[in-house]
Amino acid sequence: MRIHRLLPPPSCFRACLLLGALSLIGPALRPTLSADPLKCDLAGYTAASGLTAAVANDLLTITWTGAAGSELRARYAIDHAQPVIREFAVKRAGGSWAVLGQNLRPDFAVQTGRRRIDFAGLAPLKALGVDTASREIIERQAWVSFWDAPFVLPGDPKRNVDIPRTAAEIQRGSATFNTTACDVKTDGARLEVNFPGLTMGIFSGGIRFTHYRGTGLFRVEAIAKTEKDLVAYKYDAGLKGFSTTTLPRVRWTDTGGNRQENQFGGAKHDGPVTVRAKNRVLVAEGPGGSIAVFPPPTVFFPAREVDTNLGYVWFRKDADTEYAFGVKQADHEDDLRYLQNFALYNAPPGTLQRMATYYYLSPDDAAATHAAVLAFTYRDTFKAIPGYKTMVNHFHLQFTDHLRESGSLNTQSPDLAAMKALGLNLIGLSDFHADKLRQNDPGAARFADQKDYFEGSRRASDKDFLVLPWEEPSAYFGGHYNLINPRPLYFSKIRSAGQPLTEQDPAFGKVYHTGSAQDVQQMLDAENAFWYTAHPRTKSSAGYPDAYWDKPFAADDHFLGIAFKPGMGMDLSEQRLAESRAFGSLDDMNNKYADTALRPKYLIGDVDTYQKWPHDDLFPGFVANYLKLDRVPGPDDDWSPILKALREGNFFVTTGELHIRNYAVEGRGNQRTITADLDWTFPLEFIEVVWGDGKKTDRQVIRATDLAPAGTKHLSIPFDATGKKWVRLAVWDSAVNGAFVQPIWLHR
Repeated sequence: MRIHRLLPPPSCFRACLLLGALSLIGPALRPTLSADPLKCDLAGYTAASGLTAAVANDLLTITWTGAAGSELRARYAIDHAQPVIREFAVKRAGGSWAVLGQNLRPDFAVQTGRRRIDFAGLAPLKALGVDTASREIIERQAWVSFWDAPFVLPGDPKRNVDIPRTAAEIQRGSATFNTTACDVKTDGARLEVNFPGLTMGIFSGGIRFTHYRGTGLFRVEAIAKTEKDLVAYKYDAGLKGFSTTTLPRVRWTDTGGNRQENQFGGAKHDGPVTVRAKNRVLVAEGPGGSIAVFPPPTVFFPAREVDTNLGYVWFRKDADTEYAFGVKQADHEDDLRYLQNFALYNAPPGTLQRMATYYYLSPDDAAATHAAVLAFTYRDTFKAIPGYKTMVNHFHLQFTDHLRESGSLNTQSPDLAAMKALGLNLIGLSDFHADKLRQNDPGAARFADQKDYFEGSRRASDKDFLVLPWEEPSAYFGGHYNLINPRPLYFSKIRSAGQPLTEQDPAFGKVYHTGSAQDVQQMLDAENAFWYTAHPRTKSSAGYPDAYWDKPFAADDHFLGIAFKPGMGMDLSEQRLAESRAFGSLDDMNNKYADTALRPKYLIGDVDTYQKWPHDDLFPGFVANYLKLDRVPGPDDDWSPILKALREGNFFVTTGELHIRNYAVEGRGNQRTITADLDWTFPLEFIEVVWGDGKKTDRQVIRATDLAPAGTKHLSIPFDATGKKWVRLAVWDSAVNGAFVQPIWLHR
């Protein structure tokens, strides 16, 4: 309830004195008179310039410096046992305070279902002799399920175990509070305000507001856990109580690039209005400034087959002059082809799930605030860095099919146009997968398809943009893997009786016929080609690479390592993407091979999706490899420099917001120094040095929360290499975006 509804008559002298005292708290601040007493623990707070906290008159006031000399202010109270933001205010450098919001309340909801493993994820385990009828195995593998759609009823009995799904297992819970206190904690250049007492469906925990010095960035997150097992979930998050008097409109850019707005002139809404905004940003604007809302750019998006924009921001008119806005996740895919695949998040019992949304407060108008938000993701592009070229791999675009259907190998591919606009230089395709091409033909028919594939890729390439006709053959080694070669390579995955391994074909030149792991290995050796495991420990690579670590084709330098494909088994309690499945597998491999003559195994950024369009929301689903290359080879050149950079580990992988340049481990013997040049956009979380001794993995975590957002830093970290076999470096920011370099041996 707003105070202007409670104004007493002039004769009420005592009440008027009270109102006058309250007005001294701050300009335009109008707290309700029903506020609960505020008990706030400041023991964890350390006063610092540009980041202050104070409690007075049952209000907690946080003031912090924003961008370009601006100041920001948030005031908190507890009202009827619920946390309330009494005020958001902004001030330009040298200007006066402008209020952007009053009496705002968290608006969070979760939807939960049951996690199920898919039969495709059990099949490779069964082939390895694992008892896939065991409930222990079924439930363990459910946590890394990819082909799961917990909210699609009744489900496909050919796809998942324990189908049909029932409506009773899907529950929705909105946030309620029983809050009596708060605490404030300083963490470097940020202040966290925590309110316990949150209940949200089967989850319980608290709400946290985080303020970052030097930026208008402001995070709201529910941090909660459940004790229920096999929980899959999604969340929606926002703030309600915004006034159309203060911020009369919301603005966004639609997926066609058109500017849109809503001024809340229509009827009230009985639920959120899903907005398919380009770049996932919605901005509320008024005469005093603006507030943008947007989701975390990577961790908000579990792995999918496609990148269609499903609408990730929302607004809702709640009253004649009041509205809410925030972020949201869809229940399922739009495209019926992929309806049975929408796994969302895991919530293992007892783990604290961090369900975050970001706001950006600014004294500027919507256009300037929108631009400030896009700067965190370089406008959803992969930043060009001198001396590096960006590579992405593993796309099932049905590229050759579409070219043939168009009647010309010259036809422009919308998929490639969309990826070129992301700032990508090297695109590795994976035709012969979900297309009409004859992947299992033993000879001429497959080679004819390959010829068009190679020629189409050649014509689609450009200066500084190379389309690579690679493949995911997944034959004979076990699991799925990607094959990357230094030139067009004609090969079949069938070797008929009497066929030689290789021969000179009059139409296609040198061709290979492979019929075993040994044949594939001989082809790799002869062509100096390489391979790596796709989606390790999940999907059709469940059980891999672990199952072939001891095989001769894996204990070989033509085996590069594994794919970094985040989003499969997404768990918001983790501080790193694919923490166990990808990084755990990488570290285990390097411990195993530490005392051999092999080179280290690497973690290669991998995308593994299907068709794209320029209006799709590509950036969140991509991770890029930044290869140390001076130039992009042409389509008719030898592509060996690309493979050489990969084989020698001369690359780093990033979600796009952080970069690691000039990485080195300097010195000799046991006294080493790790050096690198970092840059980032979102406030950092930590830098970590990870190593193995041949048996176990350990790490040094260096908190980096004292560093300003959008910064650069030269790292120089002393490192004792005693007893250690290998080392690698990674950097993670506050939104769980990351960048990492590859492991190197220490004593060779």
